[in-house]
Amino acid sequence: MDIRYRKETSCPHTHARLGRFMTAHGEVETPIFMPVGTLASVKGVGPDELEDLGAQIILGNTYHLALRPGVEVLNALGGMHEMAGWRRSILTDSGGFQVLSLAKFRKVTEEGVTFRSHIDGSKLHLTPEESMRIQEAIGADIMMCLDHLESSTAPRKVHEEALARTTRWSVRALKARKYPDRQALFGILQGGLDLELRARHIEEMCEHPFDGFAVGGLSVGESIPQMYEVLEASAPHLPDDKPRYLMGVGTPQDLVAGVMRGVDMFDCVMPTRNARKGTLFINGGRGKLNLRNARFKTQREPLDPNCTCSTCARYSAGYLRHLLKCNELLVYRLLSVHNLHIYLELMREIRRQLRQGTFASFAAQFLRDCDAEYAIL
Repeated sequence: MDIRYRKETSCPHTHARLGRFMTAHGEVETPIFMPVGTLASVKGVGPDELEDLGAQIILGNTYHLALRPGVEVLNALGGMHEMAGWRRSILTDSGGFQVLSLAKFRKVTEEGVTFRSHIDGSKLHLTPEESMRIQEAIGADIMMCLDHLESSTAPRKVHEEALARTTRWSVRALKARKYPDRQALFGILQGGLDLELRARHIEEMCEHPFDGFAVGGLSVGESIPQMYEVLEASAPHLPDDKPRYLMGVGTPQDLVAGVMRGVDMFDCVMPTRNARKGTLFINGGRGKLNLRNARFKTQREPLDPNCTCSTCARYSAGYLRHLLKCNELLVYRLLSVHNLHIYLELMREIRRQLRQGTFASFAAQFLRDCDAEYAIL
């Protein structure tokens, strides 16, 4: 699908840009954060709440949905939109992340990846073509090419092989997709921490008609400065007329730093996963706290007095801590709503600052504030 990315403005002092694109399920404003719904559900948060929070696009995972409920059930239930009651856009990972995260359970060949299910040991043979078939059954608005992901700190030879294989698999995915009129396809860029390999892969992949590009292979073992260095050498060099996606990243600081380097789209499990553990982002993402700490035991004020989410508007920090200590199911939803609000509100503020032409000063101050406040736990 031609998602018709349109850049509205850019920051003269950074690589940040404001834009929007269309999918079969509506318009998406960028820069954007995408909540992760691995199993066709953003953990603890319903689709109505996600809409109220302003989520424009969420993720599903090809590997996990292929195992449960499986392609046959996905087709029978009408895909992820219909079965999950989600009316807006969906992006699906290709299964490539599991090539790394489930390394003990997989074998990579030129044909594809054979996984031994982490659930029951059954085999899943995932090729570029099969990945397309699964993502088509999910009904993704944006599909990702199957890629070969290795740890960012792996030797250069490993990355050279993974990069070349990713290109070959991506070309196969382009040929295999059946519905280019309604499902976009993004290519994924690899190369580890080697800037020369990164540049080579950008050149290779940009020769093909992908609808957008993702910077992959980051936040998988490298330091934060290394991640930013690779991102600085990658994102600004991608086509100006197509969306740029940084996969699996990250903290609120990473989002601001990524936008500064030209990234349009982000996803990460951090806001919901951290919420379930009691780690909450506060002050617009500039700080964080651990709700399990005893100092919140009798606090009658909200956990974040600067927050306008429904959780902070209604409940005290002391009550939320009580629910968390008792493992009450309600608390996982309430805290996830708060963290997702922080992330999505940060992206709205970034878009507003870009529209006003004040993003560079906002970003610099935000990062200074994070350095000062992130010691709070």
